[in-house]
Amino acid sequence: MEALNLLESFVHSADTGSFSAAARRLGLTPAAVSKNVARLENHLGLRLFQRSTRKLTLTMGGEQFFR
Repeated sequence: MEALNLLESFVHSADTGSFSAAARRLGLTPAAVSKNVARLENHLGLRLFQRSTRKLTLTMGGEQFFR
């Protein structure tokens, strides 16, 4: 079941372009969503997002995984 939570955090973050917006949709904190995405990245061995203080964008690998 944890894998589903990790995937949900990723999909909502990719859809919204924001951990905060994804957290609101999922009823979690932004930190929890960020940690879920980090766990998924560690599991896959792939960086899914390029993070900055103002922007969250998919990497090429993240785009492929999202499709």
